[in-house]
Amino acid sequence: MNPGPWGLLIIAVVVLLLFGRGKISGLMGEVAGGIKAFRKGMAEEDTPDDKPVATIDQKPGQAEPTLNQTKDVERKDA
Repeated sequence: MNPGPWGLLIIAVVVLLLFGRGKISGLMGEVAGGIKAFRKGMAEEDTPDDKPVATIDQKPGQAEPTLNQTKDVERKDA
């Protein structure tokens, strides 16, 4: 059941009476500002960073030397 043109007009008049012109125009301005901020954020995300990319100097399969300071303890079986 879709409202006809007269039904939509009546709904629009009721909304204007309840909220007033000032609140609706303010709300639309805030929505437009949010959309602009979102687009600006998306455009800034696409720009390349000036930070250098970290590289790995080690070849695959090579072990990195470590210091092993654990003491070997012999286990005695009872």
